Amino acid sequence: MPERGTAGVSQRTVLITGAAGGLGRAFALGFAAQGDRVVVADVNLEGARETVALVEAGGGTALALAVDVTNLASVTALAADAAGWVSEARPGASAPGPATAEPADVAAHPGVIDVVINNAAIYATVTRAPFTELDPDEWDRVMAVNLKGPWLVTRACTPYLPDGGKVINLSSATVMSGSAHWAHYVASKGGVIALTRVLAKELGERNVTVNAIAPGFTLTEASYGLIAGAESYGVDRGSLKRACEPEDIVGAALFLAGNGSAYITGQTLVVDGGRQFI
Repeated sequence: MPERGTAGVSQRTVLITGAAGGLGRAFALGFAAQGDRVVVADVNLEGARETVALVEAGGGTALALAVDVTNLASVTALAADAAGWVSEARPGASAPGPATAEPADVAAHPGVIDVVINNAAIYATVTRAPFTELDPDEWDRVMAVNLKGPWLVTRACTPYLPDGGKVINLSSATVMSGSAHWAHYVASKGGVIALTRVLAKELGERNVTVNAIAPGFTLTEASYGLIAGAESYGVDRGSLKRACEPEDIVGAALFLAGNGSAYITGQTLVVDGGRQFI
């Protein structure tokens, strides 16, 4: 494992998808604050650049890269560029290098990706309707981003994961509650939990842990646009009588990416203030 830094965790390379805003941006700021190098990946490159600027304003080091998590060539290029990023990470942003659908050339990119956070997802823009009325094309798109995406990104990053590497997938507490009129979203996030368990089994032989976080309703830009009165939504149903903040989810990710969780894998950590008990 790399040498430990002053924050108790080594300076590592942390790749975060869906980091142009919301939870992804919060993850980037949280990991950068403890000294990690952060790769900010998103289909929205301008938003990723804005996240990088915020990280750098706080004294951190980050790189923005464009990615389509549903496309094998795109995620392969992302992984190679992230792994090839030198320790003196350059400021600003760039698009990925030439994409290829073939496995990444590890010898040409000798770096490592210590932590992968599969956060990219379709959330606020999905249609809420009875399952009998959902558009099959929208179902396929939600599955492609929310479930196929974590599989493809982890697949592309696996050659660069070191002994003791960490993969963290974002699921949702709606899997436990069975949120009505959101079948495609809930099913995709349930699939993330199943995928997490399989990946934990397969990557465990390399001493790589794979875990999932299932957030409850969290106050992000997307959530404010989704529900009126977001600050009080569902608060009365939780054991802790307050709304979930992005920092609550970041804390869970920092734990699962840290040395204290070295013997935890294949698990799903529900962070919802005690609304669901599993």
